[in-house]
Amino acid sequence: MDASQKQDLRFSRLLKLPMYLWSIVFVFVALLYVIGLSFLSRGEIMGVTGEITLDNYARLASPDYVKVLLQSLKLAALTTVICIAVGYPFGYLMARLSPVARSVVMLLIIVPFWTNALIRIYGWRILLMGNGPINTLLMNLGLIQEPLKLLYTDGAVLLGMVYALIPFMILPTFTTVDKLDFSVVEAARDLGASPLHAFFTVTVPLTLPGLMAGCVLVFIPSMGLFFLNDLLGGSKSVLAGGLIQQLINSRDLPMAAALSVLLLSVTGAVIAVYRKVGGTGDMSMF
Repeated sequence: MDASQKQDLRFSRLLKLPMYLWSIVFVFVALLYVIGLSFLSRGEIMGVTGEITLDNYARLASPDYVKVLLQSLKLAALTTVICIAVGYPFGYLMARLSPVARSVVMLLIIVPFWTNALIRIYGWRILLMGNGPINTLLMNLGLIQEPLKLLYTDGAVLLGMVYALIPFMILPTFTTVDKLDFSVVEAARDLGASPLHAFFTVTVPLTLPGLMAGCVLVFIPSMGLFFLNDLLGGSKSVLAGGLIQQLINSRDLPMAAALSVLLLSVTGAVIAVYRKVGGTGDMSMF
């Protein structure tokens, strides 16, 4: 290796140094802190004591915590399924549009990200209120006699989740379909496959990495969007993210840390499954 190559290597390492420092301080050290905190006991002064215990993880097996976790997993699964049903066809058709139309649709998907998510969810809250535009329109049309209970329901939370996360399904799908060699699909059609059969046997398998990347990008965040559940679901509905917030507010930091570690484990399991089945979708855009 000559002097210029050594200089380029040192310069490359220097450029990577901020990334390494960021990862060490805000990921590795923070993760170790949360894991260590989960093995401590609750205290009155600093919120914790130096006593090491496994009681926090034992409490996770109680029916109340299991119920919250199952509700969170159910909501995340339903959100992912609906995002697949809507986002995959949308991304597929978007990739088949002309360049001008594609740019317009892409802009319409990205523009909402320029507005704070909290403000956008407040917009849905106004729409779903008892005296909101939806109920008012239905009553004026004579379709209902009294306002429907749309807000503070599980359906409202699910609607908000899908609305907030569906772009993360559309964009990876669009990327993989856009890179797809459609001559392979045409070859399947020439060999006698129907359009539907060619779609499920050729197009879907070839775009599966993008679909799986979208599933990961939707499923994992939906486990922790507690503010959305608070705004649309009310106090009757408690999910894992909201429960962690409640534990922090009540200064039960070790229990909040233990529940956070459990969610991190679920996240790690989802990513492990994604890699195990051959997920290679590009998630760098996010």
